[in-house]
Formats: sequence, C-alpha cells, structure tokens
Amino acid sequence: MAKKRDLGAAAQRAVAYLEEVSPEMRGCSILGSDGEVLAASGDDPSAWGPAASDLLAAADRAGEGPADHAHVATGEGEVFCVRHADLAAVAVSDRFVLASLMFFDLRAALRDLASD
Repeated sequence: MAKKRDLGAAAQRAVAYLEEVSPEMRGCSILGSDGEVLAASGDDPSAWGPAASDLLAAADRAGEGPADHAHVATGEGEVFCVRHADLAAVAVSDRFVLASLMFFDLRAALRDLASD
C-alpha cells in the first residue's frame, strides 16, 4: 500500500510539473495499470477516469494492440494520450499546441514515474 501511495504522490508532482511547463495545457491525468486515476488536474480527479479509459480503448481499436500514443484534434481543443510501463497520461490542451512537444513532456513524465 505504501508503494501505491508513493506512486500517487509522485504522479501528483508529475501533474504539477506538466501544468507548469505546458501553459497551453488545460489539464491532465496520470493513470495506473488498472486504469485508476493516480493524479489529475482539477477539483475532481476521478472524473478523468472514464473519459481517459474510453479514449485509450478507442485508440487501441485503431490498431492490432495497445496504442502507445494518440492525438485527437477538434475545433475546440486537442487531446493527447501516452502509455509507458503500465502507466498512461492523458492531457487536454488549447488548439494548435505543438504536438511533438506535448508528447515529449508526457513521455518524460511517465518515464520518470516508471523509474521511481
């Protein structure tokens, strides 16, 4: 149980870091291997769970296995998801954000979490 608490605290630090380095990001979440929200932006972190799970499931159906990343752009904003080592990150941003930079930041956060 202590390890899960430690991961949750590290995930919350990762969310805070992502919010700091990505000013065009509206919010993000970090999910564990079971899809549980470890940390997220906003007042209700649990609200990220169903939407993030649906996004990851849709991305998985696009290929022959689990998608390691996905990007969806709409007229209102953009959504990014990245998987690494049984963790996933989902972020929502303003339109026209530099996708390569958003993916880089999300992957770096997950790599750091996985190495803890």
